[in-house]
Amino acid sequence: MSDFISGKCVMITGASRGIGAAAAREFAKAGANVVLVARSEESVADLAGEIGAQALAVPCDVSRYWEVEAAVRVSVETFGRLDAVIGNAGVIEPISLLAGSDPEGWGHAIDINLKGVYHGMRAAMPVMTGQGGGTIITISSGAAHGPVEAWSHYCASKAGAAMLTRCADKEGRDHGIRAMGLSPGTVATQMQREIKSSGINPVSRLDWSDHIPPEWVATALMWMCGPAGDAHLGEELSLRDEDWRRQLGLVE
Repeated sequence: MSDFISGKCVMITGASRGIGAAAAREFAKAGANVVLVARSEESVADLAGEIGAQALAVPCDVSRYWEVEAAVRVSVETFGRLDAVIGNAGVIEPISLLAGSDPEGWGHAIDINLKGVYHGMRAAMPVMTGQGGGTIITISSGAAHGPVEAWSHYCASKAGAAMLTRCADKEGRDHGIRAMGLSPGTVATQMQREIKSSGINPVSRLDWSDHIPPEWVATALMWMCGPAGDAHLGEELSLRDEDWRRQLGLVE
């Protein structure tokens, strides 16, 4: 167990699979109580059953503020506090060139990828401030910083979420809020299968072996929640950094 996280409460959005599920297992293994937030009620219930009494499954659509607010409320009611929020929920569909994109689908991606991150921050920050502090980590992407063909919705939403994270740091640091971003690179998850099937841009043509496992991202998130993360408040860390990978023990 890690002393800095043992007994703490960590809420993870998009917890039904991929990075979210790997993070839930990692934090629970370290002694944390984990709140598993996702639209897929059955998947998070199964994961909570696997983890045991340390886990609480909360079906939730992060695009709806009142549902996120309720998830934060039940986290505090169940575990007495909320120490970290991992803003991981995100979608890549509908992949489409901008000129032919579906406005409704484009907007829904913004609702999840950008407004979902805002909803988590908005609901959690008053609680964290009231208890003396907490950690907010947003799962970012290289797409936040450069255009990718057919990903206008994803690039725009990730860029917005990256700036939201900087805003949370700007406004919250003096109140004990530790806000950071994590750009993992390409990760072997269902999202990459969706990207692969689109065949539109260079990312879709990467080999499966080019992607890192979601467990690497979970290891990085744990590190960021610990004291080592204090030197990087307000920053976005990248798991493409080979030196950091070595520091985390992920590569030799």
